[in-house]
Amino acid sequence: MTDLLSGTPKSSDYDASSIQVLEDMEHVRLRPGMYIGGKDDRALHHMVAEIIDNSMDEAVAGHATWIEVELHENGHVSVRDNGRGIPTDPHPKDPSKSALEIIFCTLNAGGKFSGDSYETSGGLHGVGSSVVNALSDHLRVEVARNRELYAMEFARGVPQSKLEKVGAAPNRRGTAVTFHPDAEIFGSLKLKPARLFKMARSKAYLFSGVEIRWKSGIDDGETPREATFHFPGGLSDYLTEALGGATTYSQAPFAGSVSFEKFQVPGKVEWAINWTPSRDGFIQSYCNTVPTPEGGTHEAGFWAAILKGIKAYGELVNNKKASTITREDLTTGAGALVSCFIREPEFVGQTKDRLATVEAQRMVENSVRDHFDNWLAADTKSAGAILDFLVLRAEERLRRRAEKETQRKSATKKLRLPGKLVDCSSSTRDGTELFIVEGDSAGGSAKMARDRKTQALLPLRGKILNVLGAASSKLGSNAEISDLTQALGVGLGAKFNLDDLRYDKVIIMTDADVDGAHIAALLMTFFYTQMRPMIDAGHLYLACPPLFRLTQGARRVYCLDEIEKNDLMERGLGGKGKIDVSRFKGLGEMDAKDLKDTTMNPETRKLIRVSIDEDEPGETGDLVERLMGKKPEMRFQYIQENARFVEELDV
Repeated sequence: MTDLLSGTPKSSDYDASSIQVLEDMEHVRLRPGMYIGGKDDRALHHMVAEIIDNSMDEAVAGHATWIEVELHENGHVSVRDNGRGIPTDPHPKDPSKSALEIIFCTLNAGGKFSGDSYETSGGLHGVGSSVVNALSDHLRVEVARNRELYAMEFARGVPQSKLEKVGAAPNRRGTAVTFHPDAEIFGSLKLKPARLFKMARSKAYLFSGVEIRWKSGIDDGETPREATFHFPGGLSDYLTEALGGATTYSQAPFAGSVSFEKFQVPGKVEWAINWTPSRDGFIQSYCNTVPTPEGGTHEAGFWAAILKGIKAYGELVNNKKASTITREDLTTGAGALVSCFIREPEFVGQTKDRLATVEAQRMVENSVRDHFDNWLAADTKSAGAILDFLVLRAEERLRRRAEKETQRKSATKKLRLPGKLVDCSSSTRDGTELFIVEGDSAGGSAKMARDRKTQALLPLRGKILNVLGAASSKLGSNAEISDLTQALGVGLGAKFNLDDLRYDKVIIMTDADVDGAHIAALLMTFFYTQMRPMIDAGHLYLACPPLFRLTQGARRVYCLDEIEKNDLMERGLGGKGKIDVSRFKGLGEMDAKDLKDTTMNPETRKLIRVSIDEDEPGETGDLVERLMGKKPEMRFQYIQENARFVEELDV
C-alpha cells in the first residue's frame, strides 16, 4: 500500500487489523489531555476537584451536610461525605457488575444525565470518577448505604476485586474515595496542601449549607493541618476576605441570591460585588460550584445587568456622562463573584473552563438587574460614589483612546517599515489584533486573508534572539526585537506600560512544526520576561493553524494534528468518494482562503490564550529559566526527567 502523504510504499497493509479499539480506561491513560487537560500540575489537582464536585452535588441536592478532604502523608487523598452513597446494587444493563463499578470503570456513566437524581450538578459528563480511577495507581471506594459498608479497590482503572460487603455501618452513610495519582502519568508532580486547602475553602463559600473539613498529613509550613469551613454569608463572606482591608465605595457589597423560579426551571444565581480604588479588579465565576476561569454566559449576563443598572441610575440622577460607561470601566477596580446553579449546563471542554449555556445569560441578567436597581435606590450614598468612580474611569479611558489615536499615527510614521509592519486602519486599540507571522511568504498569504480594519501583520525573519541567553545590551540592538517593540508601541522591562499597547490581541502565528514551535517558545519567553503585564491582562495568544486539509468532493475539513486526521479518516467525512489529504508544510503554503478560514477569521478560528497558572510564586520563572536559560545542563536534566511522558507521534 502507498502512504497518502509521501507516496512511498509502506511495509505493511492498512486493513481491519490496523484499527485499534481501546477500552475506556486505556483511552483515558493514552490521551489524558482529552479528559483533564494534560499531565501538568493543573490537571493533577483537577482530579481532586472532580471527586469533590461529586460530593458537592450531593450537598447542593440536600443529601449531604459535610464533606471531608484529607491529604495523606503518602500522597493519597481522600474525599468523604455523608450523602446517600453511590448505588451498590447490580446495574440493570449489566447485572454482573454493580452500579459503583460501572461508574468508576465506564466513561459517560453517572446519575446526572436524566435530572431525576440531581436538579443541578457540576459533574454532568459522566467522566470524572472514571477518569480519576484510570489515572490513579490505586483507588479505593467505600460506601455506607442501607446500614451496610461496601468497598471496592482499583488499580489504573482495573478492578482488583468485586464490590464486597465489609461489615455493618449503623451510624454511617455516604461515600469515601481515596486515590493516589499515577506517577506513570504525572511523573514527579505531587499534590500540594496549599492548593487543596484553597480549593476546599472556596467550595464552602460557594454553598453556605455545607461544612467542609480539611486535614493534611503533610506540613508545608504554611497550610493548617486541620480546619473546618462553614460560611453562612456565602459569597459575601468570600468577597470580604478577598478584598481584605481595602477601601471600598460601598460599606457592604451588593450581594444576593435569586432562584430561577420565574423562568420555570430549577436553579439560582448568587453574587457579590464591590468597587475599590485600592487594587485591580477581578472576577471569579462558578457554575454548579465548578470554577469557570474563562467566564462564559453567566458572567456576560451578570455584567450586562450591572452595566444597564448603573447607566439607568445615572440617567435617573441626571448624570449625562453615565452613558459613556462600558463594561471595561465596570471591571476596573471591581471585585466580583458570581455563582449560578443550573440544570444540564453546557461547558466548553471536560475541564469546564467556560460556561456556554445560552439561557444562563438571560436568566442571570434578569435576576440580578431588578435587585441591583433596588440596591442603588436604597443606598444613594454608595450608588453616587460608585457612579462617580465609574464616570472617572470612563473619562480616563476616553482620554487614553484619544492619546492612542495620536500615538498610533506617530508610531506608524516612526517605524518606517514598508514590507514589514502592515498596520490596520482602526484608530483605537479596541478589537485590534497584531499577528506576528513567521516569514515573508506567510505574511503574503496573511495580508490577503486579514481584515484590514482590525488586523495588522508583522512578519519576522527567522528566530528572534533568546532574551534569557543574551546580554541586556543586545536587546536594544536586535532588529527583530526593535521592530516588535516599536510596532507594539511599548518599552521593555521596567519601561513597559500596558496603557501604551497599541493592539488588543497580540497573536503569535507560526508554522505547525518543530521550528514554528521553537519560534513561538522564543517569543513567549520574550513577552514573559520583558512584557509580563501584557500576559497577565490577557492580550497574548497563540494561533492554531491546521496541519492537514481533508477533501472529499465539495467537502473540506481541516485537522490540527495527526491524531485528528487519523480519527476523521477512520470515521469518514460524510460524503462519497476518495478522501484527498493535503499536508501544509508551512503557513506560506496555505492560500489566503485556507488561512482566513482556519487561523484568522474570529468566527471560525481557534486561539489559545497564553496565561500563567502558578500555585507558588516564581515556579513559572524557574521553569522558563530551566528550559530557556544559559545552562544547557538544566534543559538536559529536564528532558531526562520528562522524556518518558512524551507520547510517541506517528508522523
